[in-house]
Amino acid sequence: MRNHEKLYHMTFKDLYPNYVLKAERKGRTKEEVDEILCWLTGHNITSLHKVLSSEIDVQTFFNDAPNFNRKADLIKGVICGVRIEDIEDPLMKRIRYLDKLIDELAKSRPMSKILREE
Repeated sequence: MRNHEKLYHMTFKDLYPNYVLKAERKGRTKEEVDEILCWLTGHNITSLHKVLSSEIDVQTFFNDAPNFNRKADLIKGVICGVRIEDIEDPLMKRIRYLDKLIDELAKSRPMSKILREE
């Protein structure tokens, strides 16, 4: 099984603390991580918390997102040494979108820019 396939089958609740930790180490909050997740996937806070208390895997979390944000294609740049625009696997692209948004949060970018409101 390739590394990304392991990631796909990992539960989202096991991945989530890594995003929160990265944000908190840079003075950002869990609530901001949740806001990003809700913006990107269309979850509301209640449905997000339901996911986080379940065994839903990463693949299902992204593939069954209630309303994946159409502005996600505005997320560009390099993450983990790979240009997001060049990622062909739709699921990996969605995962990398989230990684990029969390990186922007950790780099103190304003939420309005992270959420592509400007």
